[in-house]
Amino acid sequence: MPPPPAGVQAAKVTRRRNIPFFPGPILEFPSPLPPPSPPTSWLRRRVLEPVRNLLRQGLAPAELALTVALGVAFGLVPVLGITTLLITFAAVRLRLNVAAMLLIGHLMSPVQLVLLIPLLRLGARLWQNGRTPDLTLEKIRYLIAHDWSSALQLLWHASAGALLLWAVGMVPLVLLLNFGLRPVFRRLLARQG
Repeated sequence: MPPPPAGVQAAKVTRRRNIPFFPGPILEFPSPLPPPSPPTSWLRRRVLEPVRNLLRQGLAPAELALTVALGVAFGLVPVLGITTLLITFAAVRLRLNVAAMLLIGHLMSPVQLVLLIPLLRLGARLWQNGRTPDLTLEKIRYLIAHDWSSALQLLWHASAGALLLWAVGMVPLVLLLNFGLRPVFRRLLARQG
C-alpha cells in the first residue's frame, strides 16, 4: 500500500476474525477534529478580525486609516453609480488596498441614500440664489412629461450643488478619520504582534 499524501492520516486496517460472512479488511478512520471555535462576538468577527487580516497583509496603520477615510468619503458621494469607479481609481492611484476601500465604500451605501435627497435639495438651493426650488418627485415627473429640458436643468443644478457640498464636507471628514484612526490601528497592530 503506498504511503498517504502529506497531511493526510492513514486509516487503520484491521481484520475481524469472528465474522464469517465478512472476511475482508475493515477500515477504522480516526475521529474527526473538533470544529474551530467561532469568534466571541459579532464586532470581533465582522470588524476586528478583517482589520487584523488587513494589517497582516502588510498595510501600515497610516495606509489603513487613509483607506478607511477615503472609502467612507467616496462611499457618500451624492451621485449614484460612480462609487466603485471613484474608489477603484483612488485606491490604484494612491496604492491602497482596493478591496478594503470598496468594502468600506459599499458599506456606506445606506448612509449615501439617506443623505442623497437633502444634499440634492441643498445643492438646488445653491443655484437658485437661496430660494428653495420645488425639488419634489411630483414636480420632476411633471417637468419630464411636459418640459424635459427644464427637468434636466433642475437635476443638473441640484447634482452639481450636491457634489460641491459633498466635496466641501468630505475634506474635514477625511482628515478627521485619517488622523483619528491611526492610533487605533497602531494599537491593533501592537496587539497582533
